[in-house]
Amino acid sequence: MERLSSVLVAVSGDASDDPAVKLGCEMLDPQNGALHLLYIIEVERGLPLDAEVAPATAKGEDILRHVEEVASEYKCSTEAELLQARKAGAAVVQEAVNREVDAIVLGIPFEERYGAFTLGDTAPYILKNAPCRVVLWRGTHPDTVATGAA
Repeated sequence: MERLSSVLVAVSGDASDDPAVKLGCEMLDPQNGALHLLYIIEVERGLPLDAEVAPATAKGEDILRHVEEVASEYKCSTEAELLQARKAGAAVVQEAVNREVDAIVLGIPFEERYGAFTLGDTAPYILKNAPCRVVLWRGTHPDTVATGAA
């Protein structure tokens, strides 16, 4: 596999974060690779974009601290950032452009809407608009976890 020089991993606080971060680390060149960890707080339109959202900020900082610990096993250069934005997908794509990353890794939970699997809103936006490779790590199906089936 070709090793990359920079990977952005967008985290959200669900169970798919850890494997997504590990995958991002494994994709990097061990000598020169840079891992960018990103947590987005989506701010409602009724609030100013820079509004103080203390509970969400505290949660984001905890999540970033945790995924930094996960990444520390790989000894790659790591940078974590918490951003506030209207839409997470647009913020991830903009950060990928600004940082000129080689790939985005996005962990997504297994989610159903109206009885059918859905990627949500963020993943399709990133898949459509990202200027680089995009890797999705989907969490396991809840039935698989509950029954222990493989």
